[in-house]
Amino acid sequence: MPKTKTPAASPPIFLSLIFLSFFLATPFAARADEPRITRDLEYARAGDIPLKLDLYVPTNATTPPVIVWVHGGAWRSGSKNSPSILPLTNHGFAVASVQYRLSPVAKFPAQIHDIKAAIRYLRGTAKDHGISADKIAVSGGSAGGHLAALVGVSNEVKPLEGDLGQYLDESSNVQAIVVFYGASNLTTILSQSTPHGLSVRVPALELLLGGQPDSKPDLARHASPVFHVEKSDPPLLWYHGDQDPQMPIDQAHEMIAAYKKLNLPNTFQPVPGGIHGGKLFYTPEQFQQVADFLNSNLKKQ
Repeated sequence: MPKTKTPAASPPIFLSLIFLSFFLATPFAARADEPRITRDLEYARAGDIPLKLDLYVPTNATTPPVIVWVHGGAWRSGSKNSPSILPLTNHGFAVASVQYRLSPVAKFPAQIHDIKAAIRYLRGTAKDHGISADKIAVSGGSAGGHLAALVGVSNEVKPLEGDLGQYLDESSNVQAIVVFYGASNLTTILSQSTPHGLSVRVPALELLLGGQPDSKPDLARHASPVFHVEKSDPPLLWYHGDQDPQMPIDQAHEMIAAYKKLNLPNTFQPVPGGIHGGKLFYTPEQFQQVADFLNSNLKKQ
């Protein structure tokens, strides 16, 4: 009689379950590394204008330090969406990307009042969001870098505090500053600019200040971080492209010189070949440097 072919044995059920659990677990493990995102948190209102921020909190950190990110856009445009420093959540930092009133809507110092209100909000609601209330840095790029620097060196400067939000008893002080190709001195920025830089900054300053710096010298000084530097200011890390055609690198030199004059902690990182923004400023190596800088300085708080 012909032999009957015996069917191949099925793999044990437990092996099938192992393979199934592996494939099911893999995508969830990848998602677990993503930050917890809460969008459009209203931190204050300016009249009938709601002011909002997006908060990115790493899921693998307990009460992480916070970096308040201020977007650029010549003070007149830009968005809180897609903050450039978002990869720093992989280094254990929460990122709060802040929307602020743009210059066509409100002139200086509205922008600073908004950002400081956001910092007070973050402190006042830190427990709710699982973030640190004590370790807060501020960072920004371009016009956002200017605003971040000014926020950082105006701790306790009453005229720049404003009265927005529900957390006026909280401090708006920050413990570290990281600037990417920002401005430090609005009284000299035009004299240092290239023709291309003038084409951007002249109309931008007109909107921000309500006139050019030479016609509003007191306001221009008040809006210039370099004139607010004092001995109690937090450590500063500044990146600037050595080929920037839009924001003169002399703005970085002025700020670093003011810090050095008072022996304040500072690190200046010129970016060879760097223009105004772009991938050269946001490399894995630079994110590691920023993380090291912040860890070194925030853990002292």
